[in-house]
Amino acid sequence: MSRTADLPDAKAMLDSRGLYEGPTIHSMNPLLLMEKIIRERIIDSLYWKEQAWGLNAATLLDRAVDLTYIGGQYANQKPTAFICLVLKLLQLNPEREIILEYIQDEDFKYLRALAAFYIRLAWPAAEVYKTLEPLMRDYRKLRLRTQTGFRLTYVDEFIDELLTKERVCDIALPRMPTRTQLEDLDELDPREPLVSDVESDEEDGDGEAGEEGEVRAGSGGSDDEA
Repeated sequence: MSRTADLPDAKAMLDSRGLYEGPTIHSMNPLLLMEKIIRERIIDSLYWKEQAWGLNAATLLDRAVDLTYIGGQYANQKPTAFICLVLKLLQLNPEREIILEYIQDEDFKYLRALAAFYIRLAWPAAEVYKTLEPLMRDYRKLRLRTQTGFRLTYVDEFIDELLTKERVCDIALPRMPTRTQLEDLDELDPREPLVSDVESDEEDGDGEAGEEGEVRAGSGGSDDEA
């Protein structure tokens, strides 16, 4: 019998001897995509023990739709519920169709953000761009919790950070080729510039531009309330 069999939940996937025979992401144990110190804080957190314990892809959805902010760590380096569920997704390694259902759900923006973060960590680079770039047209606001408190961001800004930054929500993201490099390798078609939408709005007059500003300011649906 494996020595890891009696270990609780995610710890069963983290044999100290480095032995792992389960499904891999980027040729490694999925949980190792998150730094050890943050991973250990998550597994020891009250949220993980009380809310994330024993979740599967279906029951995780119930937790994800209750999220009211994104973020990595806050206060005295406590992990947020958001980042706890990211680790849970890495542990579950759901089928692609399930993650696509999460990200295509327009009613719950924090569920979309959660799925986007997982995709950035787990999927091949070309698939990351293809799946996340369309979300750059989602201008709904998001609450971001940091060590110093809350601040406002937006879905499109969060997606842009996932595609361009090395760290997001206190997590080091896997190295990823730039879009230009993937285009040169014929793995991606040239991107249609998002500014075309703005130019179209400008041609229609200042009225519609004002409406877009209102959405940006946070009118994008009933789930915008924190």
